[in-house]
Amino acid sequence: MTALRKQMLEDMQLKGFSPATQDAYVRGVARLANYYHKSPERLTEPELRDYFLHMKRDQRYSRSTATITLCGIKFLYQVTLRKDWPVLELVRPPREHKLPPVLSRQEVARVLHAVRVPVYRHCLTTIYSCGLRLREGVHLRVDQIDSSRMQLHIRGKGNKDRYVPLAPRTLELLRQFWKVHRSAQWLFPASQQPCPRGKEDRPVSPDNVQAAMRRAVECSGLNKPASVHTLRHSYATHLLEAGVSLRLIQEVLGHRSPRTTAIYTHITPAVCAQLSQPLRDMVQDL
Repeated sequence: MTALRKQMLEDMQLKGFSPATQDAYVRGVARLANYYHKSPERLTEPELRDYFLHMKRDQRYSRSTATITLCGIKFLYQVTLRKDWPVLELVRPPREHKLPPVLSRQEVARVLHAVRVPVYRHCLTTIYSCGLRLREGVHLRVDQIDSSRMQLHIRGKGNKDRYVPLAPRTLELLRQFWKVHRSAQWLFPASQQPCPRGKEDRPVSPDNVQAAMRRAVECSGLNKPASVHTLRHSYATHLLEAGVSLRLIQEVLGHRSPRTTAIYTHITPAVCAQLSQPLRDMVQDL
């Protein structure tokens, strides 16, 4: 590991960035270094400007790749290298306003029933029924369950804790599955066999859970680009359709801004159906 990478990683740790964000930022900076075949520390501002133009004109990165690359490079130069270059203020991650795919309750059931491996099925079921992000679900610990209050204590994105309601059926499934593996730490351990004393006990891999979701979507015959995060979108949508307020959904999901949660008003047919009668009344005399 180079001294520059080590310093950047330490700076991100001091900022409280998650390991996933740290890894993504480092990969973004590595793309820059590979392009010029030299350390970013030796680059000039005109070279950095040329690279940003190359990203926009020639490389045609996806939005997510472009965003993480720009954020990683800006962090390196502004925070780690303390360079106040004007070009860093010119670039902005591309904005995109796409509505996420959402599954109906019946489609969610079809997908979850198509998951064959128990640890993946229980993990994905919990992610849906509690509205969790992938890493929140994978890293759930036994001590995060508060069965007396029927809640899960979630250690969320950006070190923001929250409580989410726990359905009795979900608690029942978690208890049944725990009796299989009896991990002292993880709700979804990598090994479904009791971990021998002295051996490492670790959670199931997020990549494996994603792969299980993709296989289940294919097996269920759905013609939608659904991922694990689609379960979280579907959870929020189904709550909104059931009449739960956006403000409460915001708290349960752990969104900082109500604007993030407000997207669900645009993607649910049940909510749109509420507009039909008022709309008819508005236009009947026109």
